[in-house]
Formats: sequence, C-alpha cells, structure tokens
Amino acid sequence: MFLPINVKPELLELEDAEILLWSQIVSEFDADQLYHDLYASLPWQQDTISLYGKTHNVPRLQVWMGDPGRHYQYSGIHLESTPWHSAVQQIRRHIEKLSHHRFNSVLINLYRDGQDSNGWHSDDETELGENPVIASFSLGATRRFRLRHKRRKDLRPYSIDLSSGSLLIMAGNTQHCWHHCLTKTNREVKPRINLTFRKIVIAR
Repeated sequence: MFLPINVKPELLELEDAEILLWSQIVSEFDADQLYHDLYASLPWQQDTISLYGKTHNVPRLQVWMGDPGRHYQYSGIHLESTPWHSAVQQIRRHIEKLSHHRFNSVLINLYRDGQDSNGWHSDDETELGENPVIASFSLGATRRFRLRHKRRKDLRPYSIDLSSGSLLIMAGNTQHCWHHCLTKTNREVKPRINLTFRKIVIAR
C-alpha cells in the first residue's frame, strides 16, 4: 500500500519554519481506496463556533481520534477522542516511520466542496507542547494550502497545492512564526479528507 520509507522529502525554503513535503507516500490506487473507506465509515460531525456573539457552523466536517483521554480544544470547540479506525492506524504507523515522530491523536477534516475551508490559524494550543510537530496527510481532491508569516511583512505568503497521497510535516518554529489556511475556491472540486496527526502532551 505505502511507498518505501526511503523516499526523500522536499524541504520548503521558508524562514523561521521547518516544513517537509512528500508529494506521494501511497499509490494513487490505494489513496483512492483509503479516501472512500474513511469517507463512508468515519463518524463525521459538524461543530459550531461562536464569533462576536453569533454562532456559526464550522465550514467542514470533522472527527477527533486518538488514544484514551487525549481530548483537544481550539477556538472554543472541545473535541472528545473516538477510538482509532484501523485504516487511520495504518496511516499513522507509516507516517511515524517516515517522520521519526510519534503521534497519539489526529484531527480529520472533510471538505465537502470548494466552499468548505479552514481560516488562518496556527496549531499552537498549550496541550501540543512547545514546538508541535503536525503531520498533514491528504486524500481526495487537490486543494490549495497557504502560509503567511505572523510578523515578517517582507516575506511573501507561500502557497502549495496538496494532492491525494501527499504528506506535509510542519515542525520546529513553524507554528510560532507562521499562520496557515485552506482557502475557499469557486472552482468545482470534489471532496477532500485531510488528517493532521499530532501529539497531545498535556491531557485535559
């Protein structure tokens, strides 16, 4: 299913960041199989978020999965962990071999169409520790991922199209110095599933 772990990643040349990209860690056929398996079998939910006194639906569906007790909270949303899905466990083990990092949880997002998105943010919550390592694995439609520096206005934003089967790892100072987002698009695009593996170091 997975491609050999000796495939070398591309190092993105961004200041104040440590970002690696594997354009493909699983065959096209198996990426498609994984996509359909997760799309059909995961307990997708749509959470709500409060902004300026108003409640809005989060513009995507999501599942929080992980080891027992590894709950997660961001933007006022508290997520209880569901047990590991067998296919997600397989993906996690392979990513751990590639990255030499261990992960005990994953936030899985389903972007149903081009209007589903994720706004500018950093994965820098306290429970992720000082220098979080985030491993982002994509399945389904190709979507544009953007980064912008939090303080350096002289650095241009960076964009990359993440395709099915690709793996992006953000480590080091990345979450301290950069915001990232998944932008909306008016193009007709099929659904995309994104799995962002992480390690909860402070249990809530």
